[in-house]
Amino acid sequence: MKHLLKPLLHVAALSLGLVASAQAQNAICYNCPPEWADWGTQLRNIQEATGITVPGDNKNSGQALASLAAERQNPVADVVYYGVSFGIQAAQDNLVTDYKPARWDEIPAGLKDTDGKWFAIHSGTLGFMVNVDALRGKPVPQSWADLLKPEYKGMIGYLDPASAFVGYVGAVALNQALGGSLDNFDPAIGWFQQVQANQPIVPKQTAYARVLSGEIPILIDYDFNAYRAKYKDESNVEFVIPQEGTISIPYVMSLVSDAPHADNGRKVLDFVLSDQGQAVWANAFLRPVFASAISPEAQSRFLPDTEYARAGTVDYGKMAEAQRGFSTRYSKEVH
Repeated sequence: MKHLLKPLLHVAALSLGLVASAQAQNAICYNCPPEWADWGTQLRNIQEATGITVPGDNKNSGQALASLAAERQNPVADVVYYGVSFGIQAAQDNLVTDYKPARWDEIPAGLKDTDGKWFAIHSGTLGFMVNVDALRGKPVPQSWADLLKPEYKGMIGYLDPASAFVGYVGAVALNQALGGSLDNFDPAIGWFQQVQANQPIVPKQTAYARVLSGEIPILIDYDFNAYRAKYKDESNVEFVIPQEGTISIPYVMSLVSDAPHADNGRKVLDFVLSDQGQAVWANAFLRPVFASAISPEAQSRFLPDTEYARAGTVDYGKMAEAQRGFSTRYSKEVH
């Protein structure tokens, strides 16, 4: 019997070793959706360059943060990608840990936590992603005020401002443009109340495909998604920077506290800041944190700098502090 058990034990041990090896080559990233910001290409490149498999994940920033909090005692994720205000919240809640990745010193001071709990990988500018064909002859809207016009009834979409980061960015952008501040969201709340008459579509996750299909002709979204639709998917899509103004916002990543595959997570974070990783963002029409990654061809497809002059910035720390209060107010006064 012993001579029979030995081969079986050897096979069992080998199988366990293979499983452990396979697990060791994985990393879990919360909110890395393949259809958003060309994460699909980035995840493939990570696997090819490092051997680490990172599955796509379609959470939004708020859902990712909530999952980290719920799993605090038994973390599932290794790294997380989210809007800057969520990164600040995650650091304050001790859901993420210090890690200063390769090229740390090259990241501008305002785009990273001093201890390494979060750092920017790219940024985007908020505006209108418009499927021109789906407008059925109506003019392309040029302002926040235009979106309140009855002619756009049933045509406007924006991600849930109480959950998705891009939704909150939209609220901050229009609030600033209409004379509000991070201490006073009255203009944004008033606008959201008014736009309900146009029966907006309010998904919680990225709605890129729904714009291309024409289901959502006008989506409040980032420039990079509009440029991707126009130049890569060859759709008749335009990007509009509202006449009243908007904001540009960084997206950041963090290493999760007590991550189950922390070493792999660190390698993923290093890769997205490498020349190869940054080039993915640039070729997807994002503004990589290292501007040198933007090719002349990619740069030529952005709207002129004169248009981007209407895009400002805000105090990201204060934006993070204001987020929960805004979300509560939006849920009570708009829904």
